[in-house]
Amino acid sequence: MLNDRLTYVVGADVVDVKIRDYLKHSEKLSGRFIKSSGLTGKISVNDKVAKLNHRVKTDDKIEIDMKRDEHQNIEPEKMELDVVYEDIDLIVINKSPGIVVHPTRGYPYGTLANGVLYYFKEKGENCIVRLVSRLDRDTSGLIIIAKNQFSHMALARDMHGNDVLKSDLKKQSELVKTFEKSYMAVVHGNMEKKTGTIDLPIGNPNEDSAKREVWEDGQRSVTHYEVIESFKNGDLLKVTLETGRTHQIRVHLSHIGHPLYGDSLYGTCESEYIDRQALHAYKLIIPHPRTGEQLILKSKLPEDIENLVSKLKAESEI
Repeated sequence: MLNDRLTYVVGADVVDVKIRDYLKHSEKLSGRFIKSSGLTGKISVNDKVAKLNHRVKTDDKIEIDMKRDEHQNIEPEKMELDVVYEDIDLIVINKSPGIVVHPTRGYPYGTLANGVLYYFKEKGENCIVRLVSRLDRDTSGLIIIAKNQFSHMALARDMHGNDVLKSDLKKQSELVKTFEKSYMAVVHGNMEKKTGTIDLPIGNPNEDSAKREVWEDGQRSVTHYEVIESFKNGDLLKVTLETGRTHQIRVHLSHIGHPLYGDSLYGTCESEYIDRQALHAYKLIIPHPRTGEQLILKSKLPEDIENLVSKLKAESEI
């Protein structure tokens, strides 16, 4: 059963190694997490508090107390949340469209973070909102939030490991933990191929604009797609990200001539079909930060995208 303590037993190949080095290299913990835990007396070896230069050996039992007295400058607000998965380390929420994920100057209240903080307080959990993934205001779907510093570190590490592209690792691919984010998208026109990969760099050549572009000086960005259903005036796609750049799906699909329905930034407003970009983060495959167990989480298409698909089907029958 998961609890507030991380427990490790030092392996047989370890002799006289500093605990900070063991935790970093053998258990893959971040230096920041190790340092903060050590400086606050949260690390013990064989039931005795240990300093970071303490040397460990085979069969030593290391425990890290993850309890923290944490505060966040976010106002808790009661909000209806669609919780898809939750345990002591993380929570996954199915976000509705039109909701900003985290407070900003323009949106200080009414964000998902305000609602999640209220939810934590109602349950008596002393957690702050640590976003592992984010979605645009008008993109719906699954968002991961870590409940403690350890799980945030572990999930962010595994997610950003995808930026070292799996296709580039070849023989080292077994070292990459599976972390997969898949979306459903409705695009204008019909894709030339039923499956494909868009491998084009994305950047922000104009820093005064929120709009990203395919740009030769940008970061390498890889998007995989599969046509799920075709209509006369569009396609329903499953899109899986291998990298996670800002607006990646919207930029890539618009660049190849298939903008999302309703995407006012990279396409056109079309309220007769849908009032926002037709993009939904419907599936996550993630390694649990503590156990490594593969979690497969899904959410169904929201009503407005279902209605869009129905309209496109009806147009195809005319």
